[in-house]
Amino acid sequence: MNDTSDTRRTTVPLLEVRGVKTWFPIKKGVFARTVGWVKAVDGVDFVLNAGETLGVVGESGCGKSSLARTILRLAKPRAGEILLDGEDVLKFRGARLQRYRRDVQVVFQDPHASLNPRHTILDILTEAAVAHRLVEKSARRPMAERLLSNVGLGPELLDRYPHEFSGGQRQRICIARALALQPRLLICDEAVSALDLSIQAQVLNLLADLKEQFGLSYLFITHNISVVEHIADRVLVMYNGKVVETGPTREVLAHPQNDYTKLLMDAVPRIDRPEDAADAGASA
Repeated sequence: MNDTSDTRRTTVPLLEVRGVKTWFPIKKGVFARTVGWVKAVDGVDFVLNAGETLGVVGESGCGKSSLARTILRLAKPRAGEILLDGEDVLKFRGARLQRYRRDVQVVFQDPHASLNPRHTILDILTEAAVAHRLVEKSARRPMAERLLSNVGLGPELLDRYPHEFSGGQRQRICIARALALQPRLLICDEAVSALDLSIQAQVLNLLADLKEQFGLSYLFITHNISVVEHIADRVLVMYNGKVVETGPTREVLAHPQNDYTKLLMDAVPRIDRPEDAADAGASA
C-alpha cells in the first residue's frame, strides 16, 4: 500500500493548479447588488514538483496572495482545479481536509500580527500539533525545544511572549510553528519583506537549510525579484491576476521575454549600473 502511494507521488506533481479563477464581487446600493468583479486570480496554471521551490513574483495587487489563499482553501475559487498528488483539493472533506491542512502550511508576511500576544512560545508552537494529535500535552516541551533548535533559537525562550522578540526572531518562530505539523509544502507569503536586509538573508538561508533537512517544497511569494533569484528553482511572474511568464529562474532572469518581467528586473537596485552607483554614493 505504501509502495503504491510512494510510486504515485513520484509520477505526479506535488501540486498542480489548473485554470484557477478567484474573483471577488463588487457590491453597491442598499441591496448590495453585484455590479462587477475583481479578478484577483484569472486563469492561473502551474506545476510544483516535490523538493522544488517555485517563486511567484509580481507587484502588490497582482493576485499572488489571493492565489496563496485559494490554494490554502481560505478563498473559494470561481473555477479551476487544485491537485495535491493528483487529488482534487477542492473536494476534500473531513479527515482528508484535515490531513491537507497538515501537508500545506503557510508563513505570512507580518510576524508581529501572526503570533497571539497572549500565548507563550510553547503554546504557539504546540497548539496545532496537539489538536492534530501529533503530540501529547505532556510531551509538548521537548517537541517545542526541537522546533526552536531547527530555526536557530534556544529552549530558554519557550516561556516568553511574542512582544519580547525582534522581527527576525518572530519570523523564525512562525517558521517553527509551520514545521510543527510536518508539512510537505510550505507557502511563504512575503515571508521576508517586513525584515531588514541582513535579517532577510539569514531567514532565506534558514529556509534553504530546512528544505534540505526536511525535504520540503516551497511556494515562495514575493514582490522582490532579487529574492526569487536567491531561493527559487523556477519563477512564475504574475500581472493583473494572470501569469505572464514562467520558467527556470536563471533563464527567465537572464533573458526575460515579457515587458513586465523586464520592468521588475529594472526596478532591482544594482551597484554596477551608473544610476544606482550614483544613488549609493549620495546615500553614503
